[in-house]
Amino acid sequence: MNWLLLQILPPAVVDALLIVTLVLVTGALHLDGFADTCDGLAGHRTVEERLKIMRDSRTGAFGVVGIVLLLLVKYVSLNNVPVEFTAAILIFLPVVSRWAMVYAVFAFRYARPSGLGLAYKQSTRLPQFTIATLTTLAVAAALFPFLSVTGFLLIAGIWIVATLLSIYFRHKFAGLTGDSYGAINEVSEVMTLVFFIVIWTVADNLI
Repeated sequence: MNWLLLQILPPAVVDALLIVTLVLVTGALHLDGFADTCDGLAGHRTVEERLKIMRDSRTGAFGVVGIVLLLLVKYVSLNNVPVEFTAAILIFLPVVSRWAMVYAVFAFRYARPSGLGLAYKQSTRLPQFTIATLTTLAVAAALFPFLSVTGFLLIAGIWIVATLLSIYFRHKFAGLTGDSYGAINEVSEVMTLVFFIVIWTVADNLI
């Protein structure tokens, strides 16, 4: 899709359409979780108040601002990925971000006694996490001719991001929720792009 669109449209327009496609493919589910998490993090509130806000189907000001800023950074970052790496990054991006979610589900406690995310928490054990990890490593290995060791470096970087985010959410919400999982996915996608640009820029300057 990326290659075909580049034949008829400027790269900036193609990148915008690719981001729209990523949102549509997931039904904006993870983006909604990110927005709810932003709303829950706003202000000085108790854990119970934060969780209640996140249950509200309405999106608040912090959620809207969060979505706008997230998509802005995602667009600018994707637009700065060299064209020769775009296809590989677009393949790797959803894989490593979903792995980050599986890791968060597996490694950190759930905040509520019930909820949609609880089903994922209860069904994610060491075998599931191991399969997700091996799959992600296999994809990085398959993309080695295009990304070299960068794919494995990105996995390490996203592991750090997911860990720090999960610890922060645990502090704010006394655990993670389904919305937290969505937020971790969205932030992981953005940071994958940012980390790639950093690695590529550093490597290019050293050569």
